Amino acid sequence: GGQSPYGVSYGKMFMWFFLISDALTFAGLLCAYGFMRHKYPEVWPIPGEVFTHFPFVDKHIPLAYVGLMTFILIMSSVTMVLAVEAGQRKNKKAVTVWMLLTIVGGLMFLGSQAWEWYHFIVGTEHGAIRNQLINGVWQDAPFHGANLKYNEYGLPVFGNFFFFITGFHGFHVFSGVVINIIIFINVL
Repeated sequence: GGQSPYGVSYGKMFMWFFLISDALTFAGLLCAYGFMRHKYPEVWPIPGEVFTHFPFVDKHIPLAYVGLMTFILIMSSVTMVLAVEAGQRKNKKAVTVWMLLTIVGGLMFLGSQAWEWYHFIVGTEHGAIRNQLINGVWQDAPFHGANLKYNEYGLPVFGNFFFFITGFHGFHVFSGVVINIIIFINVL
């Protein structure tokens, strides 16, 4: 009760608490990924060789789709900032437009992530013979794609990190899209 510390509204203060906890969660996940990547540098997959698929393009373009997904996410953040700014000006029409664009951007990102997961799971067009850790022994083995146990691209732990971190981030974006849809409906 009483007055908020530092003269900040409780809503703003708790939003900062949320942002800090969110940043620490993602920082922990990325630090764990970095630790494992540097623990196995000789067998860790090179992202430019793994993420080469791009929709409707027959050629493999390293990290281009990842770059497009990043651009979509950044643009949906920009439209969200513009929606908040329009809301502060009490411009309902602008809020509606920017919120709709934010929701569309979030859905485009989630669809892109689903497409990326599909191609990561399916793998290369013809499968591959790769050196894999099978029952504790490194050996050549045919495999097609990646899942939580086997990974065409290298260590299974790479796939585990990929699915967990991108899945956690996808859930984070999905939650934001749902909240934005609720806000959008309330604005209407």
